[in-house]
Order: sequence, then structure tokens, then C-alpha cells
Amino acid sequence: MKILCFLVLLGLHSAAAVQHSLEYYYTGSSQVPNFPEFVAVRTFDGVQVEHYDSNTMKAVPKQDWVDEFPEDLQYWVKVTESHRDNQQLFKVNLETLRERFNQTGGVHIVQEMYGCEWDNETGDFNGFYQYGYDGEDFISLDLKTLTWIAPKQQAVITKQKWERTGQGERWKNDIIQTWVNWLKEYVNYGRSSLMRTGRIT
Repeated sequence: MKILCFLVLLGLHSAAAVQHSLEYYYTGSSQVPNFPEFVAVRTFDGVQVEHYDSNTMKAVPKQDWVDEFPEDLQYWVKVTESHRDNQQLFKVNLETLRERFNQTGGVHIVQEMYGCEWDNETGDFNGFYQYGYDGEDFISLDLKTLTWIAPKQQAVITKQKWERTGQGERWKNDIIQTWVNWLKEYVNYGRSSLMRTGRIT
């Protein structure tokens, strides 16, 4: 599956659906006119619930109920700090990829997408992790085998490093121990709000 260069419009899905999803999208870019160098978006059941970009330098909730969700009063400060760290990491990653592909300047885009799905009737869950460069798949995780798929020769060094350091197991643990629990909490907090309202601006 090809990773899109820009995020697609996010539609509203019914929170009463059996299948729920929590997804994260990070986009780092260079020399893209009128577009921030870094954007982070979180979605719940296809609805945008969080936004951060390098122009505003601040993580903000995109739904009323999300602003009320965290019990930690410093939650949005911590999320903003995390995104600022990721913003710097994406700058480094973009430069590394340009070197691997023997590129100098020009427009380039790197994207990271990850998340999980949970069936609230069966209890089954699944997760994914993908990384793309210039609109094409760069590396992704096979969650069943905990191996990394590198469709580009330039990704083989990353695949070897991540398999050697157990990054697949780390992502699996994040899915099982963190994201699915967050997703369940989102279902509880967001159910009524998503059924009666759309996005806030």
C-alpha cells in the first residue's frame, strides 16, 4: 500500500461501530511551499482528535471531549514537548534519507503512520507501523513475525538495525500495553460526543 504524500480528509464514523481505531500520522517535509515542515495528527475512528505543526509549535485537541479526556493537567504540555522532539528527529531522518538516496535539495517528504484497531465485541486487536519517503513505502512492521519489510534497498540498513535492537517487539508491546488501552478509553469518553457532534475548528 502506497503512503499518501498528504493526509486525506478525515470523515466522521459512528462511535457505535464494533471496530475502533486509533492512528497517528507524522509528516516531515523540506521545501514544500505553504506547508509546515512538521505535522502530527492523531485520529480516533477516522476523526481528527489532535493536531500539531511546526508553525504553531503547539499540540491542540480537535474535539471538545478530547480536551476533557486527560486527567493529567500537564497532558497537552507533555504532548507538545513530545511533538517538538519528534520534529527535530524528523529533520535528522529527512537528512539521513536524502543522503541514502543520494539527493541534495528539492522537495522531500517523510511520513510515519502507526496505530491499532480493536473490536469491542470480540476483543480482537491489530496494529500497524509504516514509514514512507517521497510517497512510497520505506519500511513497515509485520506484527505477526515481528520482522521489518524493506521494499527499498536504502531501507535495508534500517531493517537490520531495528531487528537487531528489537524494535518490532517494542512496537508490539506499545500496541498491546498502551494503544489498545487508550483506544478503549477513547471509546468510553468519545462515544456520545462523536455521535452528536462533528469537528471543532
